[in-house]
Amino acid sequence: MLPFYAEVVPTESDLAVPAALMGEPARAAMLLALMDGRSRPAGELARLAGIRPSTASAHLLRLTDGGLIQVSASGRNRYYSLTCPEVARAVEALQALAPPLPVRSLRAARTGTALAFARTCYDHLAGELAVGLARTLVDRGVIAPLKSGAVGQLLQPEHELLDVLGVGAAPDFARRPAVRGCLDWTQRVPHLAGALGAQVLSGMTGRGWILAMTSSRAVQLTDEGRRALREAALLSDDLLVA
Repeated sequence: MLPFYAEVVPTESDLAVPAALMGEPARAAMLLALMDGRSRPAGELARLAGIRPSTASAHLLRLTDGGLIQVSASGRNRYYSLTCPEVARAVEALQALAPPLPVRSLRAARTGTALAFARTCYDHLAGELAVGLARTLVDRGVIAPLKSGAVGQLLQPEHELLDVLGVGAAPDFARRPAVRGCLDWTQRVPHLAGALGAQVLSGMTGRGWILAMTSSRAVQLTDEGRRALREAALLSDDLLVA
């Protein structure tokens, strides 16, 4: 039996547990592949991690048991995804601390450039595009200045800029914080997360302003999106150069 104080006194979290799960290269690669918020089958994750399917199964079981990913069944297929936004925030923050992987091909260089400009971070935008949008929303008084990992404040929920970005006139922020700062891996400053961040990504995608890339979690700003953002003065001209 545990002593009484072991049941009632809170202690520090055991950081070594999730760190050990993320610290293996193949598991880290699979977590990064799931950072776009989509579900992927085991075979695809094995290919992206560069390992055999049998090896991937053992790694996926450890990640599932550790609570970092979840699995759902569709017929005979099983699909894996990140468990929650907190896992995505932890991975993004660790990327800001981690050394960069070596670039060994032109394709890798192009992918890195695309990721730095705009990408998905679970259910919201990240990268230079996202940081620029967040900065504009702060400057226009729509949201309070962001702090990494902290719940923020939506100051003007019916501001015209939110309508421009495809956010509904009366968005539902009951289930999660409307605004949260998420440390951007490439820009080293917070971008917009939370329910508002998710709705901005959904709105811009629905309007055809950004397109997901199949080879990575990078997203491409379309010509239509570039024109709309320029007309609304949501981003500086240097970010909108084709």
